[in-house]
Amino acid sequence: MSDFDPGRWKPAAFLPEADARDGSLIFVVATLCFLACLTALTVLATDRASRGWSDQLTGQATVIVRAKGSETPDSAAARAAEALSGLPGVGEVRALEKEKAEALIAPWLGDTADLDDLPVPRLVAVDLDPKAPATAASLDKALKAQGLDAVVDDHTIWLKDIQRAAGFARWIGLAVFALIAAAAGAVVAFATRAGLTARHEVVEVLHLAGAEDDFIARLFQMRFARMAALAGLFGAGGAAIMGAILRLMGGGQGLTPVLPIAWTDLLAVLPCPVAAGLVAAIAARLTAQALIAKMT
Repeated sequence: MSDFDPGRWKPAAFLPEADARDGSLIFVVATLCFLACLTALTVLATDRASRGWSDQLTGQATVIVRAKGSETPDSAAARAAEALSGLPGVGEVRALEKEKAEALIAPWLGDTADLDDLPVPRLVAVDLDPKAPATAASLDKALKAQGLDAVVDDHTIWLKDIQRAAGFARWIGLAVFALIAAAAGAVVAFATRAGLTARHEVVEVLHLAGAEDDFIARLFQMRFARMAALAGLFGAGGAAIMGAILRLMGGGQGLTPVLPIAWTDLLAVLPCPVAAGLVAAIAARLTAQALIAKMT
């Protein structure tokens, strides 16, 4: 005789609202979301830093002036500054003092060198018009017209290096972000596979009752999408708090002036719960459909 008691039977959902393994899954997905948000904040700060450095280099040029004949280095630098002042695209022009020029080359020569015995060239700092900056060729032409032995450095080489490094950092950030998203999808796929395997008999009963594959797959899709969205909320919140702490600890420009974090950067974590839910929904749907097809 069967032990089944109809009086004690209660209808239950195919997928329970909560499972003992949900906590671990939420923790793993939340950690991945936290790392993804930190990566996004780092990329934004790196991009801001590179743009700041590029703006500074684009708006300035440096002229290295060497004295000729009996002319003193200071008078040659003064003539160079006078020749460049008033040129179209040129703002302020300053001939730097001898001490500043020597301070720039001192690290390369060490403390043993006596700079007074060396013909140290003088430097002229040129602030360019940000709207229509003068070119290195026009500055060089003006200096040669005055018979000066000078070299114009418009920082083009440094600018290209910074832009190349910034682009490289952006691509690395994108790759890390894609890798984390793939890891989150793999975790959800594993959980979906485990859930379906544990309910193999129930799936067969649902099929006998006429349930379609899409209906069963949609149950898993919605369940894991909600769970991943909740985990994404936790991860995004943690990353936002971490970003705020770094911003507060670093003063006016974030953790350091080299990697500035702005308050508006924290808004970048807002799409994280939606993105996590979307990735989980796609992974659960594809995994469930493939497994159900094999079962039937």
